[in-house]
Amino acid sequence: MNIYIVIPAHNEELLIAKTLDSLVTQTVLPKKIVVVNDNSTDNTENVVHGFIDKYPYISLVNTTSSEEHMPGSKVINAFYQGYKTLDDAYDVICKFDADLIFPENYLDTLITHFEENQKTGMVGGFCYIQKGNEWILENLTNKDHIRGALKAYRKSCFRDIGGLKPAMGWDTVDELVAQYHTWKIKTDESLKVKHLKPTGNTYNLKAKYKQGEAFYKMRYGFIITLIASIKLALLKKKPRLINDYVAGFFKAKRESQSFLVSESEGKFIRKLRWKKIKKKLF
Repeated sequence: MNIYIVIPAHNEELLIAKTLDSLVTQTVLPKKIVVVNDNSTDNTENVVHGFIDKYPYISLVNTTSSEEHMPGSKVINAFYQGYKTLDDAYDVICKFDADLIFPENYLDTLITHFEENQKTGMVGGFCYIQKGNEWILENLTNKDHIRGALKAYRKSCFRDIGGLKPAMGWDTVDELVAQYHTWKIKTDESLKVKHLKPTGNTYNLKAKYKQGEAFYKMRYGFIITLIASIKLALLKKKPRLINDYVAGFFKAKRESQSFLVSESEGKFIRKLRWKKIKKKLF
């Protein structure tokens, strides 16, 4: 299977080399890697050029966006700047972050999962963060969810879901809509990826309401939003975020912000969410 990888990068001169090192030493190599240098003010571009000189399947795209690190839109807009430079010969398209270290069998294992089940639309491992001398699971989501940092899509699944949405919640919407189209989501606990910069460390303060807005745009409704807000805030060990998330939901509702999913997709999503909630409770 041909694997293409797009890596959005903003001021990652200290980490991008580790990510690329882990990808060029895979037991199965990707066919193409595109690094999108998104408005970096550091030495990111030169670091990537060092790899381009050695590996002809790596390329660089320079783009300029806002300097603010807003979740969702910035990274997906950057992803598409890289994606549009690629041809259509891929079987799997990956959106990876620029602060990850992958185990050497990561891509090989992705291929195995995709080949084992033709209805598997997305595959991913798990992010681990360093605490002292240990690497521990970055436990922000359920184990049936693939983190936005390391998404891999079968081409036909990627097309069915309409690609990635440039908005907060894109890495949840993709899986929900994929399941609407009967695709399976596969996570593999053996694939332990080192996440060098924990999620959300550099988010702009203006982003505080974005998660709640995302819940609204995914057509969760208030009750599911409240449950999801409590769960996420407690996982982050920041109960005060519950107020921000709920406020964001009502802000989006007041402003009649555009939904990320259709009415029928929203109905499916709410049914799926309630099924999971009831399973956990009973």
